[in-house]
Amino acid sequence: MTESEWCRSLGITPPRLDSVAGRREANTFALLLVALLERGEPMTLADVAARFESAGIASRSRALLSLQRCRPGRPPVYREGDLYHVDPYDHELDMWAFRLGLRPPEVAPPPPTPTEPAPLPGPDVALTASELDEAWKGARLHGWSAQRLAVAVLDESGGPLTPAEVVAAVTTRTKLHGLTSESAKFKRQGSAIDVLPDGRWAIAAGASRTVKQSRACVRDRVALARHRAALRGDPAVHALRRAEWEKKQAARGAQLAGMSRALLVAFPRTRPRVAVLLDVGEHEITTFVGDELATLRSRLAAYDVLGAVDVRGLLRALGFDRGERRLAELGPREKTLRLDLHGRTLKVTTALLVHSSCGVDTTFGDERNLAEYLAKGEITQLCRQLESDVQALYSLYQYGRLHGALRLRWGSLDEPYPAPWAYVGEPRLHTLKRSALAMNVPLEVVVGNAPGWREPWSRMRLAHVEQDASGWRTWLVDEDGLVIDEVEVQRARLAVAIH
Repeated sequence: MTESEWCRSLGITPPRLDSVAGRREANTFALLLVALLERGEPMTLADVAARFESAGIASRSRALLSLQRCRPGRPPVYREGDLYHVDPYDHELDMWAFRLGLRPPEVAPPPPTPTEPAPLPGPDVALTASELDEAWKGARLHGWSAQRLAVAVLDESGGPLTPAEVVAAVTTRTKLHGLTSESAKFKRQGSAIDVLPDGRWAIAAGASRTVKQSRACVRDRVALARHRAALRGDPAVHALRRAEWEKKQAARGAQLAGMSRALLVAFPRTRPRVAVLLDVGEHEITTFVGDELATLRSRLAAYDVLGAVDVRGLLRALGFDRGERRLAELGPREKTLRLDLHGRTLKVTTALLVHSSCGVDTTFGDERNLAEYLAKGEITQLCRQLESDVQALYSLYQYGRLHGALRLRWGSLDEPYPAPWAYVGEPRLHTLKRSALAMNVPLEVVVGNAPGWREPWSRMRLAHVEQDASGWRTWLVDEDGLVIDEVEVQRARLAVAIH
């Protein structure tokens, strides 16, 4: 079997449907994807059903019914007539390939380390600081009683400690615990902790049983930590593989950044007489009217990525062969959204997504207005409206690239919405924040509604990146120290980018 362009784009060998059919993740839609990748060319649902039957998955009639019910035209699949295709550049297809075992993980875990664990001391031996480090480092200890935590720390120290010292000994190893310096809980009769006259804590004289239980619990966690470490393999190997992956991601990001991109609108959509092309990189708009459309195809051929609403249908109407280039579908991925259990639905339109994400009110693609301009011969007005439309698409496109998703807002609803043109590896807001932290520079951001077309950075302001002690959570603050709502950020770049 020759390797198809789809599989080559994914970096996989053509799969066999019968070898995937038994996997737990292989539902009807997943099997449709595998059948298309196996064939390497568009198929009708009848052809896919026949392939299901030959692979022993289901009879042809039953398979066809299942295929019709699984919403077969949703991304990463798209339909042209009766034929179903896959978009090899859609991230969802790559994730399906991983789930179905068609490609390995991007960062393969190192092989387990076959080491014989060192024997741990028995319950008669006091705990050591290294044992507490191994057992508690980053662990969730909310299930441990305050008494057990305090006994373990005091046993390791070999003598009384102040409540603050005991709490600090736990907190330096993990913040996920419930121990406080409040000593009232240890004043009850039979407590394993004595509160001395000077306020320090000490292990009670008759608490040997509790001490041994605490030692056993700590060492059980030590044994578990060592077992997990052995399964994780050599950290140096993992770090090396991670570094190789990051290098590949950087190369991929550079490749994506170098791609030329254009957005397109045209009217009428079936037989265009006017088209407007927006060059994303050059920040230029070109309008084609009447006979000028003949030159549009040569202009389109110069771009690596083309974006539009119903981009495939529009390119067909223009008679342009898209080849293997990337296409950015800027129309709604799902036409409706279910709002509640009563069956109320929301119609998702491009205008709604532009308003939700970019704060721009637009009558995007209003067929009646456009048709009226064309009928009256008001070509200038028609061109202005189409130029306004492509600028709205540009704002939507840039927001999706920056955040990796759009916003969908209606009433009390405010949730993320897919932006399939935001390719993995492109700079996102979170990667810009990490770079700003590493370089110790602020970001330049535009917050609120999408900026104007002529001067997109005129409302720019500086934003500083802050992070919590763990380093996991970061946020943006302006020059007055106020937190910036990141979903309102429309543009972002490193402050050193233009200096």
